Amino acid sequence: MTDTPPGVVALPAPRLRPFVADYAGYRMEGFDAGVHAGLPSRHLTLIVSFGTPVDMAVMPDPAQAPESLFALVSGLHVAPVMIRHDGNQHGVHVQITALGARALFGRPASELASQIVPMTDVLGGLAEELVDRLNGTTRWVDRFAIFDDVLARALIDAPPIRDEVGFAWTRLITTGGAAPVGALADEVGWSRRHLTEQFRSEFGLAPKQLAKVLRFERARGLLVTPDRPSLARVAADCGYADQAHLARDWRDLAGSSPTAWLEAEVFPFVQDGADLDEAV
Repeated sequence: MTDTPPGVVALPAPRLRPFVADYAGYRMEGFDAGVHAGLPSRHLTLIVSFGTPVDMAVMPDPAQAPESLFALVSGLHVAPVMIRHDGNQHGVHVQITALGARALFGRPASELASQIVPMTDVLGGLAEELVDRLNGTTRWVDRFAIFDDVLARALIDAPPIRDEVGFAWTRLITTGGAAPVGALADEVGWSRRHLTEQFRSEFGLAPKQLAKVLRFERARGLLVTPDRPSLARVAADCGYADQAHLARDWRDLAGSSPTAWLEAEVFPFVQDGADLDEAV
């Protein structure tokens, strides 16, 4: 293992922040070869890999064939992406908001749900320009500036998300998935069934599925902290009925138990604070 910092996280330009949550540059070298689990989250994912492609052995939708791509976009999903690696990974990981799917890709997030596609499928020629320019520089600060430029030019005036659906999404996010679907439906004046149908039509997930992902996100965040709490404490803090409930959801979303995932996930987690001017 090298002493090189694993990566750096930066915010996009202000104009892009409703559509792009953050940029994360990463470089990991000298680890044992293995399989990395790409986990579900509230965001769509855009990745550009340097040197070697992202080798995806198992897709979120088992009907989609395995594929290796240098530049890809992944929709919202509720199963892990299993990525083979040789102990080295180098690239940029971009978190796209659900609103960003319409603004950047010209389609609702539902059209990409559980799918991983070449970036050219959603950004066309801008994807080729992005990859070419990123490969022409070695500093994170320059790479993130390139993303700012290209993604700003990708923005379109897309139809907005329906107010009721946007309200339900926001309420689920702000409550960490704790808001009951029935209560959300009452608040927007729809039946529970209609809200679920409209929500799935926009995002590709039902409200209960998003709630499951949000609990999982929070649990994962707690489990990778230096002062990691017990699994029982994590379950209580994240809204699970009990530790067994946490374990079941974790197996669905990560493909293993929390303990097994922590033991297998050898790559360090990208942290804020690395030097943006560092050449990599």
